Amino acid sequence: MSPVNPDPLSGKVAVVTGASSGIGAEIAREMHRAGAEVLLVGRHEERLAASAARLEADGGRAETLSVDLTDKAAPDAVVQRALDRFGRVDILVNAAGVFTPAPFLETTDQNLDDQWDANVRAPFRLARAATGHLGEGSSIIFVSSICGYAGFPNSTAYCAIKGAVELLVKALTAELAPRGIRVNAVAPGNIRTSINEHLLADPDYERQMLAATPAGRIGEVGDIAPAVVFLASPAASYIHGSSLLIDGGWIAS
Repeated sequence: MSPVNPDPLSGKVAVVTGASSGIGAEIAREMHRAGAEVLLVGRHEERLAASAARLEADGGRAETLSVDLTDKAAPDAVVQRALDRFGRVDILVNAAGVFTPAPFLETTDQNLDDQWDANVRAPFRLARAATGHLGEGSSIIFVSSICGYAGFPNSTAYCAIKGAVELLVKALTAELAPRGIRVNAVAPGNIRTSINEHLLADPDYERQMLAATPAGRIGEVGDIAPAVVFLASPAASYIHGSSLLIDGGWIAS
């Protein structure tokens, strides 16, 4: 049996968006632990600095870039920062996103547009900007959601948008796999993050979520990050166009 590689991303450069908190911050930390040099991207400069400090506590140095990814100039700025600091890009993790639930009849055009811009348009544009710099064995990973697999009340726009992310992964795979670029996604279920803490603060809501989750617990960011490292690693070299559900069995039930 081959020994497990403790540094499967050694020598790689990873760009992780949404790295100022939650799932994105944990992904950046796990990438760093796996040997990658990491550019942490997010909107909140102070939170990014705190995330970078946690990485540096494990050794090495982290680079940050505070930027609104929906800005027109953001994709090129992100890629250029990675090239200037590290000289290359091997891994792009699109973890940034927004979730603003509302009943269908109360979902405004602005609500729909804001979620679309953050969750589809921005990562689409960033992937496009990065692709010309990605070589053989590189990887693009999207953070999707179980909302891309099933419908949920009060989340019509978000479900439609995550469904778009799921098909974006497959369409990009058809184009980029022949170039040696792997495109995949992870689809988290109910995870304790700042994006849904207001929902999980309601005991009745949490009980409903637990009742629908065979694993019997709400997920943590640490349940997601190792899977992203795996998808970016050579161990996943034959995985293309897949979306890995990490939901405690929610969809299976």
